[in-house]
Amino acid sequence: MTVVDVVKGSSPIILGLPHTGTHVPPEIWARLNDNGRLLADTDWFIETLYDGLLADATTVRATFHRYVIDANRDPDGVSLYPGQNTTGLVSTTDFDGQPIWQEGAEPTEADIGQRRATFHAPYHAALQAEIDRVKAIHGVAILYDCHSIRSKIPFLFDGILPDFNIGTDGGRTCAPRIEQAAVEVTAAVAGYTSVLNGRFKGGWTTRHYGRPDTGVHAIQMELAQSTHLATEAPPFAYDAEKATRLRISLKTMLTRIEAIALDLKSQGDQT
Repeated sequence: MTVVDVVKGSSPIILGLPHTGTHVPPEIWARLNDNGRLLADTDWFIETLYDGLLADATTVRATFHRYVIDANRDPDGVSLYPGQNTTGLVSTTDFDGQPIWQEGAEPTEADIGQRRATFHAPYHAALQAEIDRVKAIHGVAILYDCHSIRSKIPFLFDGILPDFNIGTDGGRTCAPRIEQAAVEVTAAVAGYTSVLNGRFKGGWTTRHYGRPDTGVHAIQMELAQSTHLATEAPPFAYDAEKATRLRISLKTMLTRIEAIALDLKSQGDQT
């Protein structure tokens, strides 16, 4: 199995999908405990949710599960949210703080180094290559990183998560117009809640690639899974009715962001 699936498009938009993969190599699967083998922290059906929303968008999707190694974490293991509960590059627990590895089979530093080289690095090499290719075409590239998470996880946050969680690292990773478009579209959708740079401010991918002054913009969208799943517990079934409604708003947002990208190109303005 390939580490990363890439679909090349001609749009200035690149959809990053670091957490939809469910592949776990047999030698790693054998070390997971029963809880880990649920793969509960997958971004379930996000690739289905975004499929076909924006014609000619490039997609870069990790095929491996985040329990193998997290493609949205700093390869040096630096925490995204110092002082807060979170999961790491190769996590020892799930989002509820429960162990995912059999006792005595937790990943070693050597394991982490091998997985970084085998999985993490190739994913980001592919993503960087697509950013460079798209920017060469348009003079600008916008990475839209696609994520989802359960709406209630006391270990990570209090209460119920908003439906749309926009992350731009406090406005540092993209032009204000891109951030504003996401805010306006999500705020205008009846029946949904949204927040900008709340609990989720953009992961390592967004923070690493988002350099507006170079023409590369990045924004993360963390969706509450209650927006498109029938249940946020196993078997994590897709709710087509919910998803159809949500896809309308996501398409509106992506289309608007794409138009901004093309305008930024024509004006030679990255802000």
